[in-house]
Amino acid sequence: MAELTLRERKRRRTRQAIVEAAVELFEEHGYEGTTVADIAEAAEIGTRTFFSYFASKEELLFPESDSRITAAVEAIATRGPDDRPADVLLRALRNVNRDSDEMVSRVAALRLRLTRSVPAVRGRGLQLQLDAQREIARHLCAAYPDELDEVGAAALVGAFVGAVTGALQVLLETAGDDPAAMSRRLQEATDTALRPWLREQDKLHAQDRSREQTPS
Repeated sequence: MAELTLRERKRRRTRQAIVEAAVELFEEHGYEGTTVADIAEAAEIGTRTFFSYFASKEELLFPESDSRITAAVEAIATRGPDDRPADVLLRALRNVNRDSDEMVSRVAALRLRLTRSVPAVRGRGLQLQLDAQREIARHLCAAYPDELDEVGAAALVGAFVGAVTGALQVLLETAGDDPAAMSRRLQEATDTALRPWLREQDKLHAQDRSREQTPS
């Protein structure tokens, strides 16, 4: 991985400061009771600077959504010859949890609470999730044209995202404040949820190999 430039490091620090300031204010004053100006002041920036990082208040509650899509696309692009579609998605999740604990963080717990109570946050979260599923499924279908059509790829990615989302809802409410343990449980639960896909893909892969080895 290339070393970040000074400017990139400063932008990351500013971005993180904005998110942290917003979380503090949302928890203290509520989402509706917090303005962009409040967040900018707490982060010691101007409102114009805020909008150069985030388009809205709800946007900053999903700070790593793009990086998760990138992780999935990279996992697909770097797949091995024996990797099946579900293997690739599970590896993408491992990579995301290795590089960041945002999925099981204080921000994630707040995001879950606000998704349930604030229509703007719920709407933004749903849009991001649907866009991510479509993008990942498109890449997965292109990578495995002999195994998945558009419908099958969409179903597999939907099962994957649903498993992650369902597990996170419970973990963020009940699992305490140990990010490593929560990430481990998330991976285990998602592995279990996709096990039927893995078995079916292994069966199809074995049948393909058998046909290739059978003399004509």
